[in-house]
Amino acid sequence: MRALNLPSLFYSRFILVWSCLFSFFAAAPARAATEDTLVMRPSGADFFIDGSYYSVLEDSSSQLTIHDVRRPARASQFAPYTGAPNMSNTNSAYWLRFTVRNEDPSGTHWFLDLFDSHINDVRFFQPTATGYKQIHTGADLPFATRPHPYKDFLFDLPLSLGETQTYYLRLASDSKTSFRAMMRNEPVLLTHFQTQYGLLGSFYGVLFIMVVYNLCIYLFIGEETYLRYVLYVLSCSLLFLSEDGLGFEYVWSDLPWLNRLINAGAPVLLLFTFMHYARGFLDTSLRVPRLDWWIRLIGTLSVALLLADIVIVQSGFSFWLYLLPYCLIYYAAVLVYQQGLRAARYFLLAHALVAVSLVFLITRKLGIEFLNNHFTVYSMNVAFVVEVTILSYALGEKIKGIKDARLAVQARLVKQLRKKHLAQDRLVEQLQQNQQLKDQLNSELEAQVARRTQELRQQSETIAAQNRELLQANGLLALQSAAIEKLNANLQHDLQQAQTARVLAKEVDFGEFSQIYPDKDACLSYLADLKWANGYQCRKCGYEKYCAGREPHARRCTRCRYVESATAYTMLQKCKFSIVKALYAVFLINAHQGNYSSQEMSRLLDLRQATCWSFSQKVMDAMRRRRQSPDYEVNESWTHILLDATSETETDENSDSDFSASLSQKA
Repeated sequence: MRALNLPSLFYSRFILVWSCLFSFFAAAPARAATEDTLVMRPSGADFFIDGSYYSVLEDSSSQLTIHDVRRPARASQFAPYTGAPNMSNTNSAYWLRFTVRNEDPSGTHWFLDLFDSHINDVRFFQPTATGYKQIHTGADLPFATRPHPYKDFLFDLPLSLGETQTYYLRLASDSKTSFRAMMRNEPVLLTHFQTQYGLLGSFYGVLFIMVVYNLCIYLFIGEETYLRYVLYVLSCSLLFLSEDGLGFEYVWSDLPWLNRLINAGAPVLLLFTFMHYARGFLDTSLRVPRLDWWIRLIGTLSVALLLADIVIVQSGFSFWLYLLPYCLIYYAAVLVYQQGLRAARYFLLAHALVAVSLVFLITRKLGIEFLNNHFTVYSMNVAFVVEVTILSYALGEKIKGIKDARLAVQARLVKQLRKKHLAQDRLVEQLQQNQQLKDQLNSELEAQVARRTQELRQQSETIAAQNRELLQANGLLALQSAAIEKLNANLQHDLQQAQTARVLAKEVDFGEFSQIYPDKDACLSYLADLKWANGYQCRKCGYEKYCAGREPHARRCTRCRYVESATAYTMLQKCKFSIVKALYAVFLINAHQGNYSSQEMSRLLDLRQATCWSFSQKVMDAMRRRRQSPDYEVNESWTHILLDATSETETDENSDSDFSASLSQKA
């Protein structure tokens, strides 16, 4: 039983699914081929056409003609548009089909009003007896191609009473936009013309008045913020002229390329001038410098991205790039208002109104049906009129605040100047009193000076008599001084002879010697003066200029950087004990003509006997070489042997030869 029912159940469900699919696809052409009919009635003289009255065909190749879309294969592809009518693909052409029936017995003429004047290519096809008549216009063509001189695209709907006709629209645009339209009869359209152009004239009149008024203020007071405000209002005017189509209608009607350029560049110019004006009005560089840096950075990037989107990407959603810099500026206005700039509250109010109007604009750009009526469509114009009025008043209040602050500062300065003048008056009075006291003191001083002068005259006479007595005494003292000098000379000569005798008699001990040469620095100084008594000359390159070396009293050649110490090439080179003791040892050995024992020197200098013996041999060798020298004198000073370096050189050579000999023996 279960085996019999399962196939039948499966078969019944299969038939049900296919019947549903077949009914769906069978109903699709019928639904695609139908759309609501627009009916001309006196009661509907101003009728908005929503998406249900259109059947839309997207032509991705942009090559279809009116004959192609009317063929059954293409005609079945038309489908009623669900949602807001919007052109989302800028690379496609959109065909719109709508049906109109005339039930207006008054014989009034009817028109189709297509709102968006920025659509680049618009082709309207009217049915005739032989086919369809094409009306070709658009933003890329001169304004004269439009069938009626109106800022929007306005097309005739010639229908007889009771007649029903199907019309076609072919739309192509390089930006994402909508194809909203209205159907109006002639009386309503004329009333709409008068109202719309009157309001737009008032709108531009207000902008013009604000420009002239603030420009005159700038020329009178020279405040740069007014010039920035004028540039901002001018960029707003240019933007609105391009948006509502009046600029293309009245100013550059024969220049479609200029129309496209202004449509693309006016929003960028508006953003740039608004940022420039807002930063100057809010003084962001002084009040919020860190946020001002971010505003300039984000604003520059936004302008660059807007230009890239206009020239290259052409996404149609570039209006989102305005949000971040506008939000930053609004946040800066809040901070500046909190810091005490009262005029910033008008700035916040004005741009809050603009923000509300921008919500309506963005929803229309995105194709969202949200409060689409005459008020929301022109809310941007109203918001900008209110904004420029409020901002003009805010500028005046800001200047008034600056003026009040300046007056307050001037009042404080005047108060300070008054205090200064009072102080100066008191100072002048004090100076007058001082002058009187000075005159009184001067008279008293003159009397005292006269008395003192008389006393000094008497004292000078007394001093002159005393001077004469002193001169006589000085003469006697001079004779006595001459005698004393003669005695001192004799005593010095006798003392020199006594010292010479003591030295020759070997009577100078180490204590007396160390008083003359107390330390190593004194010995090195004496040795350096003795060594370079005739001037310095480098032993490497012969250069005569030097500077101080690292060691005390050493000299370094400024050309080759060779450093020569004070003991180099002298008897004391490589001396292993105190240089003071070595200098005294040379003195003792020379004074005793080499007959001074090493045991006595070891005891006197507190050195090892072997060291004293080795040094004695070195000194005696130098003494022998000195006696053999041609310029040797019998009574010459013992310091001559200090400059003998032959012994050290020979010792080095002997040690080198002994070392070479030992190496040869080992080999």
